[in-house]
Amino acid sequence: MSVIPFFASGAYLGYSPLASGTLGTLWGIPLYFWISRYSPGVQGILIVLLIFAAVYVAGRTAATWGQKDPSRVVADEIVGYLVSVCWIPLSWVSVLGGFFIFRLMDIFKPFPIRKIDREMPGGWGIVLDDVLAGIYTNILLRMILWVAGR
Repeated sequence: MSVIPFFASGAYLGYSPLASGTLGTLWGIPLYFWISRYSPGVQGILIVLLIFAAVYVAGRTAATWGQKDPSRVVADEIVGYLVSVCWIPLSWVSVLGGFFIFRLMDIFKPFPIRKIDREMPGGWGIVLDDVLAGIYTNILLRMILWVAGR
């Protein structure tokens, strides 16, 4: 058995029949704790490397399974969440705020996220919509933290 589906499915959390994307996003939280210990430059490099890894495992898994964007693939949600909290100081407000806002962005897919999700093929199509949802979340979370004085 290949390790690629293991990583693509977030250690098989993606196989959950209910809320696989939400469960997969949970993997991003311990990764955020780990990545936040490093300098901003190292954080950025690690997240970019994880994005490329997610594109690879998501694309390979989708091709193997013959599906455009299998719900069992959650590596995209994991890296999308990491983009959501990238360069935001670690706190429970950022952890939970990033999680909930990211899930809403990923579910509702504001423009142009839905277009990318529908039209871009392969691993990039699977991952890029979540990265963009993460960018939207990061901006919104920063605004909320700024208004709240955090």
